[in-house]
Amino acid sequence: MNTPTILSINNLQVSYGAIAAVKGIDIEVREGELVCLIGANGAGKTTSMKAITGLLPWKNGDVSYLGQSLKGQAAYDRIRQGMIMVPEGRGVFARMTIVENLLMGAFIRDDQAEIQRDIERMFETFPRLKERAQQLAGTMSGGEQQMLAMARALMGRPKLLLLDEPSMGLSPIMVEKIFDVIRQVSAQGMTILLVEQNAKLALEAAHRGYVMESGVVSISGEAKSLLADPRVRAAYLGEEETA
Repeated sequence: MNTPTILSINNLQVSYGAIAAVKGIDIEVREGELVCLIGANGAGKTTSMKAITGLLPWKNGDVSYLGQSLKGQAAYDRIRQGMIMVPEGRGVFARMTIVENLLMGAFIRDDQAEIQRDIERMFETFPRLKERAQQLAGTMSGGEQQMLAMARALMGRPKLLLLDEPSMGLSPIMVEKIFDVIRQVSAQGMTILLVEQNAKLALEAAHRGYVMESGVVSISGEAKSLLADPRVRAAYLGEEETA
């Protein structure tokens, strides 16, 4: 039995004026998969995410979600269909409490009893948030804000969760905690597209991966194969490529 495709990106091209940032990529994410997109700064990873979520228009190609083209659809329409992103830089509501941020994540829902149960589930997954439930989000550490941003996204009950650089700017200990949660959510069956500079952690957590370089996908395959690929090891894992 074939696993349904949740997200299909075909020859996607995105430009900033005359500058081509994404030059025709093909990516597929199937139901229940954790797929990572790795690459150096400026490779086009975040631009691709913004195009997928409707924050940037694309020049050519197509993005299909749940079997339907997203061309012309607004970002908020994609959210209502279950495509939810944790943005680079976290983007929490700084002057709202943790609980208020979580409620904002559920703004498209009207099942109040289930929303309260989901808040409790978020507190079980992120115990630190429960300890600070009435604290203003802007007064939290970067790692705590990342936890909140992930919890807020999960409150929307996504069909596809997009994570854009979740480890950026965090301490090594906090990065491990964030990836523990990513692995936990993936193990529960969540479909995830992860953009991440930490290639080793991303590939260790993922089922499959894509490597972006200068706006194109240069290598793709099973995550375990990419971890063993000498080109990936040399470019992203700090190991010398042997002849």
